[in-house]
Amino acid sequence: KESLAEVEEKYKKAMVSNAQLDNDKANLIYQVDTLKDVIEEMEEQTAEMRRELEEKSKELERQKHTCSVLQHKQEELKEGLRQRDELIEKHGLVIIPDGTPNGDVSHEPLSPGITLVSQEAAQVLESAGEGPLDVRLRKLAEEKDELLAQIRKLKNQLEEEKQKHSKVDGAYTDGEGMENGTDLHFIEMQRDINRQMSEYKFKLSKAEQEIGTMEQNINRLEGQVSRYKAAADNAEKIEDELKADKRKLQRELRTALDKLEEMEMTNSHLTKRLEKMKANRNALLSQQ
Repeated sequence: KESLAEVEEKYKKAMVSNAQLDNDKANLIYQVDTLKDVIEEMEEQTAEMRRELEEKSKELERQKHTCSVLQHKQEELKEGLRQRDELIEKHGLVIIPDGTPNGDVSHEPLSPGITLVSQEAAQVLESAGEGPLDVRLRKLAEEKDELLAQIRKLKNQLEEEKQKHSKVDGAYTDGEGMENGTDLHFIEMQRDINRQMSEYKFKLSKAEQEIGTMEQNINRLEGQVSRYKAAADNAEKIEDELKADKRKLQRELRTALDKLEEMEMTNSHLTKRLEKMKANRNALLSQQ
């Protein structure tokens, strides 16, 4: 009886142990299935992250290429500016700031509010006094009008002198018919006429010289002002185009650099996540 009881007790313990083993087995199977699901999900996430990483890497390469192109354009722009400055120096142009006092000139690099002119035009502007360019140009125009007025005045005086000279010649011709030495008054009048004729001829010659000089000065000033305006308009146009190109390139370069930095950060973040997921996967596989 005691032996039978012991056997029954052992049987009961064996049954309990088997039941416990079955429970443990079921738990392990459940854990294995769960781990398989986790691994499968992690593999899907890893594949998705790899695709994102490839896309980001391609985008990063495109941004690097864009950045390289922009830097090349910027170098070309710098070279264009350098060549422009060499041409300015080669052709003897002068930089006139809009607000330079006393018409002083400068040889500094181009900056906002300045104009390129020739040496002759710079000298003309310096002679116009101080103030902005438009003020000095108005002064030159006023001086031109004054010179033209003086020329008209001198021409009128010249016509008057010619008329007087014509009258004197007529009076002298009329007096030739009188007998020589018969009239002291006539002799005195003839001397006075000769003296006035000499004065008129001298004034006429001087007036003609002044008119010629003034006309030459006016023509020279008009030519210099025309050349100055053409050079100034062309320089302002080139400067505006270069400034616009430079601002555009700088904006594009900043945008490309910002995107490049963002892509590098994203790439680094994705790489870290991928490495972490690989480590978790290896840890799970080692536990099986």
